[in-house]
Amino acid sequence: MVLPLPEQGHVTPLMELSHRLVDHGMEVTFVCTERTHALILGGLGHRTNGYEALGGIQLVAIPDGLADGDDRRDISKSLAGLSWSIRGHVEELIRATKVKWLVADATVVGMCYEVAKKLAVRIACFSPMPAAYLGTLLRIPELIADGFFDDNGIPKRQGAFLLAPNTPPLYTAHVPWGVAGGPEVQLTFFQNASRNAQAARLADMVLCNTFHDAEAVAFELYPEILPIGPLFADGKTVGQFLPEDTRCIKWLDAHADNSVVYAAFGSTTVFDPSQIQELAEGLELAGRPFLWVVRPDFSSGFGGLRKAWFDEFENRTAGKGMVVSWCAQQQVLAHRAVGCFLTHCGWHSVLEALRNGVPMLCWPYFFDHFTIRSYISDVWRTGLAMSPGEDGAISKEEVSTMVERVITDHVIGERARILGDAACRSLAKGGSSYENFQKFVNILKATL
Repeated sequence: MVLPLPEQGHVTPLMELSHRLVDHGMEVTFVCTERTHALILGGLGHRTNGYEALGGIQLVAIPDGLADGDDRRDISKSLAGLSWSIRGHVEELIRATKVKWLVADATVVGMCYEVAKKLAVRIACFSPMPAAYLGTLLRIPELIADGFFDDNGIPKRQGAFLLAPNTPPLYTAHVPWGVAGGPEVQLTFFQNASRNAQAARLADMVLCNTFHDAEAVAFELYPEILPIGPLFADGKTVGQFLPEDTRCIKWLDAHADNSVVYAAFGSTTVFDPSQIQELAEGLELAGRPFLWVVRPDFSSGFGGLRKAWFDEFENRTAGKGMVVSWCAQQQVLAHRAVGCFLTHCGWHSVLEALRNGVPMLCWPYFFDHFTIRSYISDVWRTGLAMSPGEDGAISKEEVSTMVERVITDHVIGERARILGDAACRSLAKGGSSYENFQKFVNILKATL
């Protein structure tokens, strides 16, 4: 049984892992909320047979624990509802399906650990986040003892700290429980993070969607974490929430190598209309061909902007740029024409870029994005970071200037290609991720 957090950046890597397990003869039940279940089936488009389209993965829906009128963008409320639902419904599913192993997302493993252990089910904790970020969870007691946080997870110091030399800085405002809201919301998230950390420490295995060369120091600190990434499932359905616009691949075919700026900000990033406009005008000002993913809910006030200004922008840049609502990102990043990835620094997106040796321009949004930005711009040096103005916004001039710097910096491009080669070696026979995954499969087969 596989249990993700019901968000795109968590569903996709766990779906990719599920495909790998099916390829090795495992029967996989993929548990998601009813809303996520509907989004995945909707994302399949014309492929109505979900079981066949998902390569034999059995998709099962459970309630999200919220009432019909509840705001599902309220993270605190969604977390509380999910916790309640998982504890009850996962137990029912385990009893009904005679599950032997539960692969649980590191962000929900604390919700299901006790139930699984009560039913003698083994647990593999899977992190779709960097190993360094997972390490922050595992070191919560030490971070409290060292005076970075109090017993309720409230920062006692402001700014950044290092888990060890040569690791990306971690920011007290961007830890896994650092969310906007009052003290009660903060405490709820900290308690959930602490439960997840305790469950991860007690899990039978701890897996991470990363590879050794990307986070070598983290694996010295946390040898119990096994890297098995970058996970991918080329040509297979991986649970996209929106239908993919495939026209962009043909559009990319018409462009020169390393000439296109690909801009995409994941499934949850939301910009206000003024920032959308600065981004759009910055892409136009750069003068480079661009492919831009703009979700229907990308802006907090998109309606008026889209009807008037944005339509004019699309018409004005029709010969230079292409705007889509969603795309097959792995296929796009593997395309020879893409020379720069303007990204929100979601870990799965970054791994897709790394595997294909694509330089990145960083525009982090929340949580682990800031740690990942530091990896890209300071540790790996395979990209650059945007610099916001005093008002916190990114100007069109900054967008244009930084796009040009990344796409023309051949040293950055070479570093990206070298790290991409390392990612591919880790997945090849004899590579560390390959061997770790084989170890996991062998343990599964020996205990089923």
